[in-house]
Amino acid sequence: MQKITLLAAGLSLGLSAVAQVKPSAELSTVWVADQGDGTYKNPVLHADYSDPDVCRVGADFYMTASSFDAIPGLPILHSKDLVNWSLIGHALRRQPPFDHFSKTQHGNGVWAPAIRFHQNEFYLYYPDPDFGIYLTKAKNPAGPWSEPVLVEAGKGLIDPCPLWDDDGQVYLVHGWAGSRAGIKSILTVKKLNAAGTKVRDEGVLVYDGHVLDPTVEGPKFYKRNGYYYIFAPAGGVSTGWQLVLRSKNVYGPYERRVVMDQGKSPINGPHQGAWVTTPPVKGQSEDWFIHFQDKGAYGRIVHLQPMQWVNDWPVIGMDADKDGKGEPVLTHRKPNVGKTYPKATPPESDEFNQLTLGRQWQWQANPQGIWHMLQAEGFLRLYSYQAPAEARNLWHIPNVLLQKFPAETFQVTTKLTFTPNAKLDNEKAGLLVMGLRYASLYLKSQKQDIELVSAVCEKAADNQPESEKRITSLKAGQPVYLRLEVRPGARCQFSYSLNGTQYQKAGAEFQSEVGRWIGAKMGLFCTRTAQINDSGYADVDWFRVEPLP
Repeated sequence: MQKITLLAAGLSLGLSAVAQVKPSAELSTVWVADQGDGTYKNPVLHADYSDPDVCRVGADFYMTASSFDAIPGLPILHSKDLVNWSLIGHALRRQPPFDHFSKTQHGNGVWAPAIRFHQNEFYLYYPDPDFGIYLTKAKNPAGPWSEPVLVEAGKGLIDPCPLWDDDGQVYLVHGWAGSRAGIKSILTVKKLNAAGTKVRDEGVLVYDGHVLDPTVEGPKFYKRNGYYYIFAPAGGVSTGWQLVLRSKNVYGPYERRVVMDQGKSPINGPHQGAWVTTPPVKGQSEDWFIHFQDKGAYGRIVHLQPMQWVNDWPVIGMDADKDGKGEPVLTHRKPNVGKTYPKATPPESDEFNQLTLGRQWQWQANPQGIWHMLQAEGFLRLYSYQAPAEARNLWHIPNVLLQKFPAETFQVTTKLTFTPNAKLDNEKAGLLVMGLRYASLYLKSQKQDIELVSAVCEKAADNQPESEKRITSLKAGQPVYLRLEVRPGARCQFSYSLNGTQYQKAGAEFQSEVGRWIGAKMGLFCTRTAQINDSGYADVDWFRVEPLP
């Protein structure tokens, strides 16, 4: 039997320490990877869970991903078969340093994390390229998670991954962000203390990718059959390849091999992810690899690839010519985990019938309690909140409530009632698609009137103002239905209705665009430009994601 360092590969047992989390009963109507016939289609998640990492505990798989400045951050997903995933919580309720992340910090914050299970606890290491590498822990993956501790302070430390070795030593591999450190395309291995909470030395540079593997990053650390393995992508997120390094010594020298690239497939730049092994079925386990693909405005979506070991090298995807380098599959049989489990997907729609927001929602900064309230009557109340003085558009406003695009095509409809404060002008509430450029459809208080406005902000990240177009007038307290249709290529069209059945287009078709290191997002907002002793509000009855008609 092959010897594998179980914790490093995320295969530890200790299932009694992990509370089971009931998946959401609501199944997506726009993207389900499980085809119901024993096969699945890629991506298994058609949503922006970039830089995924996965570990297994007994018969359960847990995934985390980058979240940047979105809060709650560090999503935790659960699966029984690597195909059907439920979003069970987040490891970060607020992101430190708290004052820093009280303002929008697009592209900053949580970069590529790593999740492992060690001594009956989940360890989640994440990097903040401006502050250092953090660790948060939990007995239950659904939370609560501990307050993050700074394992190593510094600029440009990114993409950490731990390894508990057979002799008790603990190591950490990480990459470097050129934008902060002034160097990139190298990987470093450092020693951690026994608790895994502090770096003990300056580390050893174990791989320089400048010649063969520019922009090598996102390393994942494993040990198998006496070899140390570093799985790391290189070549850039949209055009790169999956690299594996191996050595009999933790500090190298490391042999190099490309084990997956795009090949003849349509899956560009198959990028960083995680090796995981299924629980044994009749004494046999299977190897699989979770990774992302950069799909432009849709973000970095998640794929699942079969994997096998040949002469102590991994081969990922399908290797038709047997050269040791695979390419991604579009469909495949599901992993053999001994059972068939129900279909599951992360949440998308929200009826706002609970006293907590659906787990799919994230704010653009650390939230304040006065931004929203969920009512027992079954609606979400968004209070207008004063925009920062320097903000000329929604890019710089923290109280914008967003979620990921969930599929190639879909429509979202929301029912909203706006009650502005009569003493204020320019309160706004509505629906938007957010990115480096964005579009929105919203209600705006103007004198004693409420206008329905279509807006586009062409250079949001440059703090340029929106271009507005008045659509019609409404009365205070009059319900309005706002709709967004997303078509192939992430082309967007807004429309509205006053009766919920007949919709009229509002504004021209809009080409959605990426955010900073993320895909486009959609969601809700309620803002104002002035500060008095009270606010208006918008009551959102529901937010429904459905297939295009």
